[in-house]
Amino acid sequence: MSGILATPVILSHLLIAQVLQEGDLAVDATAGNGHDTLFLARKVGPRGKVYAFDIQEEAILKTRERLRQAGLEDRVVLLQKGHERLREYVPERIKAAMFNLGYLPGGDHKIVTRPSTTLAALEQVLEILEEGGLVSIVVYRGHEGGTEEGKELCSFVANLDHKKWDVVKIEHPNRSLESPFLIGIQKKVAGGS
Repeated sequence: MSGILATPVILSHLLIAQVLQEGDLAVDATAGNGHDTLFLARKVGPRGKVYAFDIQEEAILKTRERLRQAGLEDRVVLLQKGHERLREYVPERIKAAMFNLGYLPGGDHKIVTRPSTTLAALEQVLEILEEGGLVSIVVYRGHEGGTEEGKELCSFVANLDHKKWDVVKIEHPNRSLESPFLIGIQKKVAGGS
């Protein structure tokens, strides 16, 4: 049996669960098969809302079905749009956002997230993130372009103002250089340490 450090996805859920509460707004920037969307929908409760983005119809359909089976469809706005268009659809402040980069598991491996759209989406998320809010980014490097996307994200977050943002990178040093890693970004509370 694997422990809580087994995967960056498990860690991302643990981190997000620390800040996301009933009634909050959240974003799943990469709906995929709907696992993160479902997790967020459960956390925000009946008074909250999740905005879930994916460019692939297959991902939106799988996510919708997962939500339907759980009876949580009404908590989620599913958008078959690129996450770089986030601000067009999410005008409100959010408490959390999740990115699970790479390709749709079980889908077309040629359709992958790209640094330009991911960074555009991340910049928009940071603009609307509430104080104390958290962003998790699971970066997969085992596909074409994945290593480059990871490097560009690391460069971007390394340049965030440490007076406004806490940033961590969690990876397994005893695994392949292509193994996934997690970036966490939290907006500091004004007047906090």
